[in-house]
Amino acid sequence: MTGAASMADEGAAIGRGYERHSEAVDTARRTAIAGGPADAVARHRARGKLTARERISHLLDPGTPFMEIGQLAAHDVYDDAVPSAGIITGIGMVEGRLAMVMANDATVKGGTYYPLTVKKQIRAQNIARENGLASIYLVDSGGAFLPMQEDIFPDEHHFGRIFRNIAEMSSMGLPQIAAVMGSCTAGGAYIPAMCDETVIVRGTGTIFLGGPQLVQAATGVVVDAETLGGADVHTASSAVADHLAQDDHHAIALVRAVVARKPAQPLPAPPLPPREPLHPASGMAALIPSDGRLRIPGRDILERLLDAGCLDEYRARYGQTIICGTGAIGGYPVGIVMNDGVLFSQSAQKATNFVELCCQRDVPLLFLHDISGFMVGQEYEADGIARHGAKLVNAVSTARVPKFSLLIGGSYGAGNFAMCGRAFGPRLMGMWPNARTSVMGGEQAATVLSLVREAQLHKAGRSFSEEDRRTFEAPVRDAYERASHPVYAAARLWVDAVIDPEDTREWLTLALAMAAASPKQETRFGVFRM
Repeated sequence: MTGAASMADEGAAIGRGYERHSEAVDTARRTAIAGGPADAVARHRARGKLTARERISHLLDPGTPFMEIGQLAAHDVYDDAVPSAGIITGIGMVEGRLAMVMANDATVKGGTYYPLTVKKQIRAQNIARENGLASIYLVDSGGAFLPMQEDIFPDEHHFGRIFRNIAEMSSMGLPQIAAVMGSCTAGGAYIPAMCDETVIVRGTGTIFLGGPQLVQAATGVVVDAETLGGADVHTASSAVADHLAQDDHHAIALVRAVVARKPAQPLPAPPLPPREPLHPASGMAALIPSDGRLRIPGRDILERLLDAGCLDEYRARYGQTIICGTGAIGGYPVGIVMNDGVLFSQSAQKATNFVELCCQRDVPLLFLHDISGFMVGQEYEADGIARHGAKLVNAVSTARVPKFSLLIGGSYGAGNFAMCGRAFGPRLMGMWPNARTSVMGGEQAATVLSLVREAQLHKAGRSFSEEDRRTFEAPVRDAYERASHPVYAAARLWVDAVIDPEDTREWLTLALAMAAASPKQETRFGVFRM
């Protein structure tokens, strides 16, 4: 067999492996986009209402992209199906300005808030705050899902945080605009009541702290929803709403008019001439090994991601298991921190220094994860690998340049922390369909736990055969594989999106453009243990 034929066969095998990885993601996406069941959609339309995704489509400037956040949220998490956690959130252009759009999906359990609905909306608000975006709320919700109230109502990052965020962002001069296009009940009534300006649709929009049933239970008075809190009440009597709309289309036009009062703010032009990558991005998936234990060829990925494939590498000959350097994506400068093997002390020190340089020069950071963790062993512990790793975690934690994180392979344990995992404040975090994340790999976890089990049995004077070991380890591996999958992670909002490799460059270009328009922040590092 010739070398060329061997490479072709290997490439075909890799492609098949990637298709297997992405199949579950594609299924979850179709479920999310479909929204609620067909009968719920039919009832929604019978009331003359657009669906949540249709509302967003009409709201956005024609021909502009929509960067959806949390599309797979709540997938297979609850006993009930709650596609996209019952709320569509994402970033789009409205009247020439970037805005965070949050649209309740009333076809999903009447738009009621599950715990992940709350988490998703707060995540969207945090992105809006950090990037200086206006927030637009397309409200159509029955309020909190009462059977799970203890996971929705009382805590610091539960329902009340949504309203606090509205107040704080308004105080920062970030527009808060609501359109009430359906129910807006109980605590949810504070969304339109607290926004800077509010539109309400006649005949379908209602706002009340207590619905007709609660009013009857509390006071004995029987009243219908329109009389209690309809559009005429709130535009003519209560002044909770500012603008009366005749239907969804009219409401969207009014929202766009409110946004248009401030001058358009187009995304800043890239400071460098955009150039195509060295190789087409369409070839990215072919670089992903079928076996997730094999390392992804990082430099080949960069040739398909960076403008002209160019990386001005930092300390290329030192700490070679991590690649650091500056390049550009779509003409926007970016500092790359990319794994190329397990992290050693030298790797951590090199990356720490590079993060410092990017902060000093105000260059955004992109972390590309393919990491099993830090090197372990007596020699490395004695060399202070925990101290050197802590320097990198410190630098990543306190860096105030825009940070973006993308899992292209594994992202395990402390390696995830050092590479700007979710806890370390990336402005956006994505994951490829082949990527995996957990405290450690399933194989390692199964081995560690079986060794612990063997020691326990040995202490009790009992045996632990090879068959016992296999029986014990199999469910551990299965559980770790399920919980480390991108759909599992995205369903719980551990990442903002699952991104196909060929779409990565476009996704990052929009992210970097958005960051270029956001307010600058000064970095102050903590104490580095020397």
